[in-house]
Amino acid sequence: MRGRHRLVVKRSDNRPQSNECLLRVTFRSESPQVAQRSTSRPWGVVKILNRNAKALAPLILFAILSGCKVTKEKSVKSEPTDPTPTAPAVTPAPPPATTAAPSPSLFGEVAIASEFDINSELISAPIPASAAPDVVGAFRFICTAGQLLKDDPIVYPGQAGKSHLHQFYGNTGANASSTYSSLRKGGQSTCMSPLNRSAYWMPAMMDGKGNVVRPDHIQIYYKRRPQSDPKCSLTSGDAKAEGNCVDLPNGLKFVFGYDMVTNKTPTGATYFNCKGTGATAGHYSTIAAAVGNCVSGGQLGAVIKAPGCWDGKILDSPNHRDHVAYADYGSTGVFRCPSTHPYVIPGFTLQAWYTIAPGDDLKLWKLSSDDMRPDLPRGSTFHADFFMAWDPTIAKMWHDNCINKMLNCSAGVLGNGKMMKQFAGFEWYASPRLVAAP
Repeated sequence: MRGRHRLVVKRSDNRPQSNECLLRVTFRSESPQVAQRSTSRPWGVVKILNRNAKALAPLILFAILSGCKVTKEKSVKSEPTDPTPTAPAVTPAPPPATTAAPSPSLFGEVAIASEFDINSELISAPIPASAAPDVVGAFRFICTAGQLLKDDPIVYPGQAGKSHLHQFYGNTGANASSTYSSLRKGGQSTCMSPLNRSAYWMPAMMDGKGNVVRPDHIQIYYKRRPQSDPKCSLTSGDAKAEGNCVDLPNGLKFVFGYDMVTNKTPTGATYFNCKGTGATAGHYSTIAAAVGNCVSGGQLGAVIKAPGCWDGKILDSPNHRDHVAYADYGSTGVFRCPSTHPYVIPGFTLQAWYTIAPGDDLKLWKLSSDDMRPDLPRGSTFHADFFMAWDPTIAKMWHDNCINKMLNCSAGVLGNGKMMKQFAGFEWYASPRLVAAP
């Protein structure tokens, strides 16, 4: 093991009478194989792994003689070294106190129709094939990058500039003051057509050189069992029913992924992926973990899954999370929504893909929200927000056909012989790819 070793004997926290101590060594970071976790500093204090115990026997003996009990700990797979220099944490502005937003019905807010002829945004398309043998219907579409704002209409409503920098998708008019009514009544959309004026946003991707990396494209797909499926009704008699299936309610909004307020365990599945010639695809927990698996000329993907269960009572909760939930197997071994959230809505997965160009240093890439937790590996604070504002007629089309007829709908196909038009000027790759951070 390279470098010098310094014994640090420390009694366990909250155990004033305990003789159990943690044996730690200081090492140079060029020997990451020694550590359970590497740090971004030149010198770090880490736990010793089993395979180093023999080399450090004299130090362990010293710890025992000093009156401390030295215990073995399980070896864990080391994370890739994160070379980003540690910087002071950015303290987020405290979110304003909010109250629950009751839902008038299971349909959500009173629907607001588009002010234009929706047929002008539709073209003919073949009926897609069944999604079988899958058991869910699917509705997919493509978005591109929209506005960059330090706004969050859910967490900091009406307070422009209060949040970390967000990359928005969907409604081009979304900002800190957005409401269901304002989203429905204005704005174009980077998600194919203004038929979808919903707003989606997530922390901006930063290149570590003062620029925002704009995603090339964003894939979003909604999935759920059809309402005719016995597992879609708690009164069907099926003991394995997941809940009562309903459409996405108008005006539903929530935050999912890492919780920037409480720093609790992230809700939902979040991961990073790599694709391109020479890349190694996988589910990497952080950007730091993806380094070495993504390649120049390929793409880095940020993937996050939204909740698919709703309490049926409110469209937003004080912490913007508690009114929605994720189905799981719980203690019964049956995959279903929690009893507190008995309504199954189409959950969606969002995938944002970023080109890695020659000259990029992926070791510097991070999310804008990572500045608030510089102690964590880059990408750990991945989260996203959603504010539902679909045209009500179009939403009914894809619910009734793609979802409830269990069709495999892609590219904005609605499952009824029609599809949404793609906006003029659509490109698969971001141009410009890099923009100066505002």
